[in-house]
Amino acid sequence: MEKKLFDEFDTVSAKAWKQKIQYGLKGKDYNESLVWESPEGIKTKPFYHADDLDRVAFLLSKENLSWQITQEIFVADAAKANEKALDVLKRGAESLIFTIPSEGVGIEPLLAGIDLDAVPIHFNFLFLSTDYVKKLMDFAANDTSNIHLGIDSIGHLARTGNWFASLEKDFGILNGILATGKQSGTTNALGIDASLYQNAGANMVQQLAYALAHANEYLNRFDPESIGEVTFKIAVGGTYFFEIAKIRALRKLWEALAAEFQVPTKCHILAIPSKRNKTLYGYNVNLLRGTSECMSAILGGADAVCNLAYDSMYHKDNEFAERIARNQLLILKEESYFDAIQNPADGSYYIESLTQQLAEKSLVLFKDIEENGGFLKQLKDHTIQRKIKESALKEQHLFDTGATILVGTNAYQNAADKMKDTLELYPFGKTKQRKTLIEPIIERRLAEEVEKERLMGEGWKQ
Repeated sequence: MEKKLFDEFDTVSAKAWKQKIQYGLKGKDYNESLVWESPEGIKTKPFYHADDLDRVAFLLSKENLSWQITQEIFVADAAKANEKALDVLKRGAESLIFTIPSEGVGIEPLLAGIDLDAVPIHFNFLFLSTDYVKKLMDFAANDTSNIHLGIDSIGHLARTGNWFASLEKDFGILNGILATGKQSGTTNALGIDASLYQNAGANMVQQLAYALAHANEYLNRFDPESIGEVTFKIAVGGTYFFEIAKIRALRKLWEALAAEFQVPTKCHILAIPSKRNKTLYGYNVNLLRGTSECMSAILGGADAVCNLAYDSMYHKDNEFAERIARNQLLILKEESYFDAIQNPADGSYYIESLTQQLAEKSLVLFKDIEENGGFLKQLKDHTIQRKIKESALKEQHLFDTGATILVGTNAYQNAADKMKDTLELYPFGKTKQRKTLIEPIIERRLAEEVEKERLMGEGWKQ
């Protein structure tokens, strides 16, 4: 007779577990000692129980984790970028991001020899052009299902303070691109660059709500039949379990919103480690931070993961750092088997609870944004910018007071570290002095002021 392994053990309620913990605390307050509150207002407990999931419905995945190792390439010269792309594909990359600065970049030399049917391609256009997209679609012919155009005029406005041209012209061009995509069978035109919000200091509830409100502007303005699978680009920070839950919550929220507009409820998520917690001094620690963040992205269910080179804030693109970044992902996939297991986050009481709380809080903020005119109006009124700044200041205070530690920077500094003579790039956030329609949202790292002081101590002049 078959006997289940745990039948001989009595079930233990959450109340009984808490009583046992309180006994062990010997008079200390349970909430003060063991419960901490995140910047999003989520109280994290020392243990989670099935009782925590009374209101949470979840389904266990029957599929293994599926994600692509992705590498970004800036296209200054189409032929050289193509040569690099073919090389990195041979050395472990499975997907590519091409940043295209102008319409002068030739499509045919850029994509020559790349199997578009097998290799997902993400584009980051620094311009807006229906003709260029049409040429790209014509070149790809029938192999367009793996092409993610990532067109995001609103993201450009939020990042730079200006439209590519104007609201009317941008949306007119975007409408033409969506029509072109629909005609050619490409349904991956729209992108939502939510990485900006994280890198500028928004908390996770804000990141999710802003990403949703950002996407909702497009859904309200374009024909639903021309909107296919939307690509979300997100930045993943260092709060390991919360970041796993953030990605899962994003999928839940998008499914709910997309269903209202009768557009595809599946989205494509491209994840990149955060810049916010990366440091100039003790830069090797960035390898550990990036690995942890890539793990969160994978376990959260990202479709593509593009690692951040450990020296990206102060070195130009270089083969060594890019190889290390790519190899970090290869180790996770080929040696740690992060693609050979059914989703381990499914059914975790802790992660399911975090996912539900993040989704609920983000939905409340999203509804508030919509009731007060929508995302574009709040960008114009500088409400979004102000809220992100408030969140960033709180996070900065935690870093400045040592409550948030970045090893090698605000704790365990190595006084022998010298960086002045290694800088190839200006490593701090800056804005161009120009007239803008709105205040741009600026990415800033937590360690910038500390690093400036140390560099000036080395004789560096800003």
